[in-house]
Amino acid sequence: MSITGDEIATQPALWPRAAALATTHAGVLPPAGARVAAIGCGTSWFVAQAYAALRERAGLGATDAFAASELPAGSGRRYDVVVAISRSGTTSEVAHALRAHDLADRSVALVAVAGTPVDDAADDTIVLDFADEVSVVQTRFATSALTLLREHVAPGAAARAAHDAAAALTADLPLDPADADQWTFLGRGWTVGLAAEAALKLREAAQAWTESYPLFEYRHGPIAIAAPGRVIWSLSPLGDAVHQELARTGATVVSHDRDPLATLVQIQRAAVALAEHHDLDPDSPRNLTRSVVLPDHDLEPLK
Repeated sequence: MSITGDEIATQPALWPRAAALATTHAGVLPPAGARVAAIGCGTSWFVAQAYAALRERAGLGATDAFAASELPAGSGRRYDVVVAISRSGTTSEVAHALRAHDLADRSVALVAVAGTPVDDAADDTIVLDFADEVSVVQTRFATSALTLLREHVAPGAAARAAHDAAAALTADLPLDPADADQWTFLGRGWTVGLAAEAALKLREAAQAWTESYPLFEYRHGPIAIAAPGRVIWSLSPLGDAVHQELARTGATVVSHDRDPLATLVQIQRAAVALAEHHDLDPDSPRNLTRSVVLPDHDLEPLK
């Protein structure tokens, strides 16, 4: 089995540990009513999107998510807390954003490695070192960070997610990944971010043609790509009428009632399976490194 496959399999055991950090670090996580900006790059940006949607839906305060390179400089926006997410703690855009932007009163970072630039730049840091990874492709750090943030917003969610994920690790995949020539992932609310992450996993690990959309936005044009031999996989449950509408395209439609994080685990497994089918290394995808480190001059805001 690949390193990525091994790391995927550890997730149900790690999520309760991540959830416990929501209690032990409650004092540094954003309180109810605070205005929050969540930032990250790549997978961590999608985690930020999911967290922002979860927090707002829970009525805990306005929460925006930004790619760290696209913070609204000069907009006059102010936040009470910036939540920065970076597995390596060395992601240039995240560290630069924490140092250079007077966007919030304070910042808290979620990292897998202490003593890194992101750790140093943040006012407070939560270290999920038990979820660090060897693989370039992120799986367990991202889901553990989101579990921590989700548990702070919706206590108790981690237990069901871990239970469902354990089942998702042993369940048959809903299709043979080798039979699909295109994949579209759909979500609603916080699972829009998960859908984007699902699409990224298959692009990274298996060089697959993937797209992601909010469920109902998909019907405003992108559904034209659906056809036999292609997959539409929803990370939110589909009503019967919508499922039937999507199925009429001839595409294979997949949806589950399990916790969406558990569905993401199954999609991660599909990404590894497809990579191995094509004799690709899911641990070290082409053109990718564990962390993107850029010269400071590349990080100046747009004029």
